[in-house]
Amino acid sequence: MKVALIGDSITEGRPGVAFAPLLEQRFSDITFVNLGKPGETVTSLYNRLEKMELEDYDITFLWIGVNDIFTKLLRVQAQPVCTDLDEFSHMYQQATTLLLPKSKKLVLVSPALVGEQVNSEENETVQQMALVIEKLATQSNQVFFLPMHLVFRDRIGTSQTSSFINIKVGSMIWEALFYKKAAKVDRLSKKRGLQLTIDGVHLNSVGAQLAADTFEQKLHSLLSEDE
Repeated sequence: MKVALIGDSITEGRPGVAFAPLLEQRFSDITFVNLGKPGETVTSLYNRLEKMELEDYDITFLWIGVNDIFTKLLRVQAQPVCTDLDEFSHMYQQATTLLLPKSKKLVLVSPALVGEQVNSEENETVQQMALVIEKLATQSNQVFFLPMHLVFRDRIGTSQTSSFINIKVGSMIWEALFYKKAAKVDRLSKKRGLQLTIDGVHLNSVGAQLAADTFEQKLHSLLSEDE
């Protein structure tokens, strides 16, 4: 069985802690193909998919969208960003149109969060994006929705967490290059007062574990349907 993980730097696994290797450890009989790319927005992903010769996959997870919010906070925007939810919906649907013929089952994963203050303006936009993605997941009986934003919101709950979001591109590059060990990532995360991320977006070891657990549950659910 072959499973594709398509997305941005969170899927690729840097900066921060990667969740994909955790899945590989838990499913030795599944080949996971990591197609994460740093900085990817839904539009740049569509452009990338259009140029690729996509393989056939039993299950494809599409986890994209956070950079269409996060990138707007940065001084540098390397990839095209959707200006509103209508454009986001259109480009997201275009991407799924390319993936559907190559995927027996396609799972659309909502962005998790932008900053750990769950009631922030950015996370309100995350919730709106999630509603768009959930609606798109009804287009076919081979498409499923995974509300990752709710998983992360529930884990944070009402506990005190920092409002820190790293918007310095140079700092993120430095952390991607030199914060490769989970223990080092977690120390920086703790120093910043964060629970699930190293910088408000990318995962620390707790966030990676949470993402892997959530993907694992969805995989078991999809696999049980085939039994």
